[in-house]
Amino acid sequence: MDGAQFAKMLSDKHLFELDRMEYKYSTVSVKEFAELLRQNFAQPLPLTDFSGNKLFYLLNLAQISTNGMKQLLSVPVSGQNFGLSAMTEEIYATFQIESIRSTRSSIRYILDGYAPRDEQEARIYGMKRGLEFIANRQNAITEENLHYLYQISTGDYLPDEDRLLPNHFYRHGEVFIVGGEEPRPGLPTERLPGAMKCLVGFANANDGINELHKAAILHFAFAYYHPYFDGNGRTARLFHLWYLVQQGYPAALFTPFSRYIAENKDAYYKVYERVERNALISGYTDATPFLFYFCNAVYNRLQVDAVPPKTDLEVYQTALAEGKITEKERLLWEYVLSAYGAEEFTTKQLEKDFRNAAYATIRTFVMKFHEMGLLTARKAGNRVFYCVGGTSDGRPNESKRRTL
Repeated sequence: MDGAQFAKMLSDKHLFELDRMEYKYSTVSVKEFAELLRQNFAQPLPLTDFSGNKLFYLLNLAQISTNGMKQLLSVPVSGQNFGLSAMTEEIYATFQIESIRSTRSSIRYILDGYAPRDEQEARIYGMKRGLEFIANRQNAITEENLHYLYQISTGDYLPDEDRLLPNHFYRHGEVFIVGGEEPRPGLPTERLPGAMKCLVGFANANDGINELHKAAILHFAFAYYHPYFDGNGRTARLFHLWYLVQQGYPAALFTPFSRYIAENKDAYYKVYERVERNALISGYTDATPFLFYFCNAVYNRLQVDAVPPKTDLEVYQTALAEGKITEKERLLWEYVLSAYGAEEFTTKQLEKDFRNAAYATIRTFVMKFHEMGLLTARKAGNRVFYCVGGTSDGRPNESKRRTL
């Protein structure tokens, strides 16, 4: 194949749909093109596909925007382990992806520390336990910890037929994956222990792979292997976040990845089918379609307001150092940053959500921090809405008003 033809095929908008490429260029040309990619550009991974052959990925075909990278490296000004607002959306969206009923009010109820009142809230409580577990960087990625994460976030809330047998880390029977056009089997049971051991080893290897790419590869491979009877997608998404936390991405748990996935969950499911269809044509399994999907659908869509907005922290730090901020006010400030982010709130809403301060204390805090320039205010009728930061002209971000 000459260079011009190769370049044309490499830039084709259907690059990751090899069956469509065959119609356009011929079966022989696509086979030759795929083999040239594998030999000259594809990077092998220490993971195997269903045939026992290595997985590959094409580094330069899944670019991550600078904004997305900066977003995940931002240090949230909240002292919370995870953003309550962001993780409310993360849990709501992950249940949407799995077609499990939930409400944001129930999720917020559980995240605020209340006990579950029904089965729906018990599932939410499991996700909360999972988030608390991965938020602690002392909890390293091991097979034992992965099993524990699965059990507390999902396994304890499944019907008996979907639970793992005692002393089993992974499923002990066949499973079929639904969500795409046709059900597909998970990795054969006898191969799961070896494959998962390699996956955990890969997560801990210092191999120089871009960490955001690697997190997405871990996500893909986990769901591709499907090591459990149920809850694989949910655990794959937690695994993705867990790896980023371990690698020192402080904003990972202030960023609701699943919200972006839920907006087009069909594409999320179909990209796995695309990888397998391509493998039938190319003769090897290339995870790049999933990387390309995740970079474009999630990483490159991260918004500036996805984590608590930056404020003039020097003002806050100076006041704190001079003893002008009480302990209760410090706790309220951290709660506002974590619970609302860039969303608006009222003093009544803050009193209801925080629960551990009288209205007079809440009112004094809000007025004081407004005078310090740490909160902006917007009057609507007889109510005043506050938010952290604001637009460049001092007005709150209109798109992030909180529905109260």
